Amino acid sequence: MRALIALGGNAMTAPDGRARPEDQIAAVAVAMEAVADLVEAGVEVVLTHGNGPQVGNLLVKNELAAHVVPPVGLDWCGAQTQGTLGFVIVSALERALAARAIAKPVAAIVTRTLVDADDPGFIRPTKPIGRYLPKEQAAAMIAHGQTWEDRGERGWRRVVASPEPLDVLDAPAATALLDAGYVVVACGGGGIPVSRDLPTNLLQGVEAVIDKDLSAVLLARAVAADQLVIATDVDHMYLRFGTADARALGRVTVANLRAYLAAGEFGGGSMAPKAEAACRFVAGGGQRAVVTALGSIREAVLGNAGTVVEKE
Repeated sequence: MRALIALGGNAMTAPDGRARPEDQIAAVAVAMEAVADLVEAGVEVVLTHGNGPQVGNLLVKNELAAHVVPPVGLDWCGAQTQGTLGFVIVSALERALAARAIAKPVAAIVTRTLVDADDPGFIRPTKPIGRYLPKEQAAAMIAHGQTWEDRGERGWRRVVASPEPLDVLDAPAATALLDAGYVVVACGGGGIPVSRDLPTNLLQGVEAVIDKDLSAVLLARAVAADQLVIATDVDHMYLRFGTADARALGRVTVANLRAYLAAGEFGGGSMAPKAEAACRFVAGGGQRAVVTALGSIREAVLGNAGTVVEKE
């Protein structure tokens, strides 16, 4: 069995949301214990991860240093967080495997994801990222070419494009490593966003944020994964989430989950893309997709935890 496990960026922080290095290292260590159990059981594992809090930290550094050095683009932020989190994940998994006397190589790949330069998201960016700033501080970032919006009493906030991912360009490298016996970490943060310059057909980084769950579907297909496990900070997807009559979803078909999506059960927040990703993966031929908490990864691969999405 080959499973792609997508680790949520917010799930790799402290329970109170802090994202200090030690918080991230501790959360990743917990997750890698479960991944090591799967490797020990003979499961071929591919890992991907979010990077929202980590990119958020880089954006703060950009803002504070903008008067000294120009801020770097989101493609650079994506590459930096892929490298940092890849290092943390590989190190933690190597330790967990060594404790089990498992000689299994692990590698992280800096991964690019192709988007269409003409995607409508670039015409009117709508994805909010980073923190709120006073008008005068936002103006300094606007002077560097960024797009910010007035959000009322809370201040100004940056908005960027979130284009549809089309292809995980470095998936063949991930497949080669998997076939050679590696556990692979790839496509962190949805992948570094790149588009093709039409006159030259060469790739170039773009200012965008790609949904990591939708990119995970592309990567899962490319590496022929049987299962997609989306690890987040809740144990299930919920209907009527946050209300007194909230109900956890156990096993659900693609058709039913799409109906819940259409009815707005998951709003426009982070759970809606996870539900959409689960539907896409299973409808495209995947065995099943599971959405669950970070600590339930092992049980999720066995189909015994979280919201299990199946075709029928």
